[in-house]
Amino acid sequence: MKKYFPTIRDYSLIIASSLLQAVSLRLFFIPANLASGGVSGISQLINHFTGWPIGLMVLIGNVPLFLLGWRFLGGFKFAMRTAVAIVTYSLFTDLLMKIPAFVEYTQLLINDLQGDIFLNSLYGAIVSGVGYGLVYRARGTSGGSDILARILNNWRGIPMTQSYLMVDTVVILSAGFVFGWKAALYAMITLYISGLVAETVLEGGGTVRTAMIVTGKPDDVSNRIMEEMERGVTWLEGRGAYTGNSRPVLYCVVSRAEVATLKAIVHESDPESFLVIGVAHEAWGEGFKPLKGR
Repeated sequence: MKKYFPTIRDYSLIIASSLLQAVSLRLFFIPANLASGGVSGISQLINHFTGWPIGLMVLIGNVPLFLLGWRFLGGFKFAMRTAVAIVTYSLFTDLLMKIPAFVEYTQLLINDLQGDIFLNSLYGAIVSGVGYGLVYRARGTSGGSDILARILNNWRGIPMTQSYLMVDTVVILSAGFVFGWKAALYAMITLYISGLVAETVLEGGGTVRTAMIVTGKPDDVSNRIMEEMERGVTWLEGRGAYTGNSRPVLYCVVSRAEVATLKAIVHESDPESFLVIGVAHEAWGEGFKPLKGR
């Protein structure tokens, strides 16, 4: 069972992701006429004119993209995870409206948020962003624009963020002609916020700070960091390009709350020090998250 646990966990995250994305679509995007981008946004437009089920349109629209992904991204693992994401998202999108309790709650929420496009876009971005983050953590894709963005990234070397923006912006701007430009503007904001939320879910909230310290008193500085902050310090060999003099560079990782303490220690130990504070998304090992089992 332990052998298959990672796979079971990943597919569970994919299904949970599909549910969250479907909920955000039904509760916030559709009632506020906010195009969610990608195949879902196109399906909303088709539904607006024809009344055809959005979930069914999402499934049909993803078929050619899925085949493209199989061709250019390849791999059985990709195919299975993406297929599960597409099918479950499509099913949840339509089946949720068959559940009386969900329909009743949806109507209450729609009435409560009636006319407030800002709150709809904000809540929709948060819920869908969590969904996107979960599917990325499961090393899968959500289909649709996700597949196109990855193909553009692999084929033309276009950064993923730009790829998503290019693909989804076209759909959102098209929706502006149907739902109005105010809704299109909020949809763009939603796209940006959901990306931030997805990134937070994917990388975790354990953002830490890295510090590089160039000092003439490395022993004093490193000893105080180790004794007072109980953080490890690594000595790196450095040489000044202007002076040509060799001097050690201290490297350490601290939490955000410890930055002020670190600055005080460096300033008090050697006011002539040069200190650079950077950002790292995660830190694994002693003093932070355990690395065992990763």
